[in-house]
Amino acid sequence: MSAYLCGMKLHERIQLLNELGDYLRTGGDEDLDAAIQLSYIENQWFTVDNIRLALDAVASVFLQKNLLENWAANYPISDSDFPAKTVGLVMAGNIPLVGFHDWLCVFVSGNRAKVKLSDKDKRLLPLLVKKMGEWSFKSLAYTEFIGETEKLSGFDAVIATGSNNTARYFEQYFGKYPHIIRRNRNAVAVLNGLETKEELYALGNDIFSYFGLGCRNVSKLYVPHGYQFDTLLEVLHDYREIIHHNKYKNNFDYNMTLFVLNKMPYLNNGCLMLREDPSLSSRIASVHYEYYDDIQELDALLLERTDEIQCVVGNTKVTGYKPIPFGGSQQPGLSDYPDGVDIMQFLTA
Repeated sequence: MSAYLCGMKLHERIQLLNELGDYLRTGGDEDLDAAIQLSYIENQWFTVDNIRLALDAVASVFLQKNLLENWAANYPISDSDFPAKTVGLVMAGNIPLVGFHDWLCVFVSGNRAKVKLSDKDKRLLPLLVKKMGEWSFKSLAYTEFIGETEKLSGFDAVIATGSNNTARYFEQYFGKYPHIIRRNRNAVAVLNGLETKEELYALGNDIFSYFGLGCRNVSKLYVPHGYQFDTLLEVLHDYREIIHHNKYKNNFDYNMTLFVLNKMPYLNNGCLMLREDPSLSSRIASVHYEYYDDIQELDALLLERTDEIQCVVGNTKVTGYKPIPFGGSQQPGLSDYPDGVDIMQFLTA
């Protein structure tokens, strides 16, 4: 109880987050190195490079004092000096620190996070929270991590992220509480055939970063009828080093075998397969594509799938979306809320 009575004002929380950003921007320390290595040992999709990529994005986009202050100023955040409500967080583990923004929103809003981590990503966030506690003991009152086998309980609201299947379970279990429940979504890219090689190379970041496992990774291309894929495949071949990752290579080989056995046409550049398919979600090491005739048809295609699309990448204007420049899908800002649901508004309502 004493920890709650000596909580933190909003400006103190923001200052501490900026300090965490400085810690990450300077590379961390041996504790962070150990957490990164252990994360990779436990989940080999979490390579050291991918974890560092996630940490760098968090530090540069989320953990800067001026950005945090400007963002927080848009909401009626109480300046109470102790946590207001307890918010349950059920986190995914598809890419490193994918649940960090949810935790950040809870902390900045002055609430307490009760966190159920994915067993695929259980080292990084606890280490960052621990570091903040070393710099300011009062901050520890704002976060509690529960065990792998422990059920989430004792909360006032919940934010849960999972697959379409787990979302149905979340609806049943959390439905009586104020909640945000997320399902599968994917990023798509719109090409018009006029892209430069530099833009297509940047698109490779949207496709390949984190091995394509994130909801903001491009898994579907919309291309005009008559689009020639030769240049795209040639440019994306520059990412061929990814095929040396054992788990990615196994998926590449397995999925190519499926395509061959099922006589499904596909294009292949040695590190990525392209296949015409209406689905937005593609197998690892592959991306789907679909043709469109004109912008009006494209608008209709995208609008009818709003609930499945996380973001749109490209330089083509489409109704209902603000396209992200090629290469920028994995660098969302503080106000780029998953599924377009304003978490801070939810937490401060």
